[in-house]
Amino acid sequence: MNQRTAGTDYESELRADIVAAVRRLDALGLNRGSTGNVSARARRDGREGMLVTPSGMGADGLEAGDLVWVGSGGEVEGAWRPSSEWRFHATVYAARPDVNAVVHAHSTHATALACLRRDLPPFHYMVAVSGRDRVPCVPYHTFGTEALAAAVAAGLAGGNACLLANHGLLTCGHSLAAALRVAVEIESLCGTYLAALAAGDPVLLDAAEMARVLEKFRGYGPTR
Repeated sequence: MNQRTAGTDYESELRADIVAAVRRLDALGLNRGSTGNVSARARRDGREGMLVTPSGMGADGLEAGDLVWVGSGGEVEGAWRPSSEWRFHATVYAARPDVNAVVHAHSTHATALACLRRDLPPFHYMVAVSGRDRVPCVPYHTFGTEALAAAVAAGLAGGNACLLANHGLLTCGHSLAAALRVAVEIESLCGTYLAALAAGDPVLLDAAEMARVLEKFRGYGPTR
């Protein structure tokens, strides 16, 4: 579970954390208006599922009670429709039992790179924050479709970030804080990479060096 034991206050606390994450993304400029979405794995009455942001609702008006619970079988409970992207959130949780939170952003630099349909390569050692030596760009599919959900699941196999062609950025983690940290770092790295491309061809770190960095990262930073 999302670093908590399910109980009386579990869902209310998780709802508050999701709303805080949505507002943080908006404050940082990674999302604006109703772009992007956030979810967290959540069990309800012994049933597996997730809490996800509602469709078409921006950070300013979002309240904890607006979040929608979607079960692992697709059942929906809440006053609003779930995000149009709920399928790729659900697919990530089904494929990755280690993941408890998913963040989707339309951040400027990551989206620009995604519109070029380019991976974020190992031009900087911090690319390893994604859990791999590069951040792949998955093929384009219409938003909200099962085809996009399948592409996302493939793009996140073995890593915690991927770009969505002509769309944006997706990150995941063992907690909301972890998924948000990856989103912020990858957006910054995409901006640096685009700046480097404008000046020439960035020199890439080789596989051996990235393997060393990834190993060092296994015990680096907060675990929550």
